Amino acid sequence: MVIYKIFRRPEWNAFRDAGETLGAPVDLADGFIHFSTSAQVTETAAKHFAAESDLVLVAVDPDRLGPALKWEPSRGGALFPHLYRALRLDEVLWDRSLPMGVAGHIFPEVLP
Repeated sequence: MVIYKIFRRPEWNAFRDAGETLGAPVDLADGFIHFSTSAQVTETAAKHFAAESDLVLVAVDPDRLGPALKWEPSRGGALFPHLYRALRLDEVLWDRSLPMGVAGHIFPEVLP
């Protein structure tokens, strides 16, 4: 299994430069980094990033995150992965641009 985080380009650039991140402003406000599963990430993009086009999709292996990763109910009662510590750059499996198309964000083919 792989989980996903959507970053705005400046957030991703800051993460790459620093080597770790506590996430976006919403993550800082909530006290954890929000992730989505492959079944959840397209809805996350549509709900929280509908008008944004310069995004980066980051893939992470949840098994590498240890006990700080919690699965908690969120949208519609579904369990979402939340990380209660900084995410390190060496924990990222890959990153891909997430551009906006005419019908919404265009996800990479590697997404199951």
